[in-house]
Amino acid sequence: MASLMNKRFLLKMLSLFSVVRGYNILMIVIAQYLASAFILAPNLPLREVFFDDNLFFLILSTASVIASGYIINNFYDSEKDLINRPKKTMLDRIVGQRTKLSVYFILNMFAVFFASYVSFKTVVFFSLYIFSIWFYSHRLKRILFVGNLVASVIAIIPFFAVFVYYGNTETVIFIHAAFLFLMIAMRELVKDLENIRGDLALNYHTIPVVYGEKWSKLFLGILFLISIIPTLLLTQKFNVGYMHYYFYASFFLLTLFMLILYFSKTKWQYLILHNILKFIIVAGVFSILLIDPDTLLNRVF
Repeated sequence: MASLMNKRFLLKMLSLFSVVRGYNILMIVIAQYLASAFILAPNLPLREVFFDDNLFFLILSTASVIASGYIINNFYDSEKDLINRPKKTMLDRIVGQRTKLSVYFILNMFAVFFASYVSFKTVVFFSLYIFSIWFYSHRLKRILFVGNLVASVIAIIPFFAVFVYYGNTETVIFIHAAFLFLMIAMRELVKDLENIRGDLALNYHTIPVVYGEKWSKLFLGILFLISIIPTLLLTQKFNVGYMHYYFYASFFLLTLFMLILYFSKTKWQYLILHNILKFIIVAGVFSILLIDPDTLLNRVF
C-alpha cells in the first residue's frame, strides 16, 4: 500500500514538473546568471555576482513567476493541448485543475515574497509580470499578432529584470536582446504552425489560422532577414570574444531552417524547425561563456 502511494506521489510530481516545464526554468536561471556575470556586470568578480543575495532572490522570484505562468497557460490551453499534444496532456492531467490553481497562487505569493527582499519596486515589477502572464493566457493569446508579440516580450522579461538590476545600458546589450527576441518570435510562430489543428478547433486567431501557412512562412522569412542585422552588428562592430562563432553557426542553422521551412507541410517537420530554434536559443545561453574566456580565471580568483 505504501509502495503504491509512493508511486502515485512520484507520478504526480512528474506531472507537475511537466506542467511547469522544470527544464525550461533551469535554463532561464542559468541564462540569467551567465548574462549577469558576462554581459551585464563583466567587470565584477564572479564570486560577487554568483553570491549576490539580491540577484539570487531576483532570479528565484523570476523562476516562481515563470513556473506559475506555465501552470495558468496549461489551465487555459488544456482542450487545445489535448488535440495538439495528447500524450503530454494525459501526463499533465494526473494533477487535478484545482491542485494546479492552488500551486499557481502559492508560487505567485512566493514570487512576491522573494521580490520583497530586493525592493518595493521589484515587488511592483513582478506583480505586473504576474498579471501580464495571466492576461496573456486568458485573453491576449487568441488575438492575431498581439498573442505572438506579447508571448515574445514575456519570454524576454526575465533578462530585462537583471538588466534593470545592474543598470547597464551599453548598446551591445540591446542588440543581444534583439537577436534573442527575434529567435523567440520565430519560435512562437513555428509553434503556431505546429498547433494549427487545435487552434482551428478552438477558434484561436493565430497567423497560420487567419492567413494560412504560406503567409506564415513569409513572416518567418522576414524575421530571418531582420535577424541578420543584429548578427552582423555583433560579429562585425562589437567585441563579443569567441561568441562570434556562435553567431556564425546560428546564421548557418537559420539558413538551413529556411530551406527546411520551404518544404515543410506536416507537424513533424515543424517540430524539427521548432527544435532548431530551441537549440539556437539554448546554445546561446552557454555561448555567453565564450565572450571573454581569457580572463575567466582572473575573475574567479
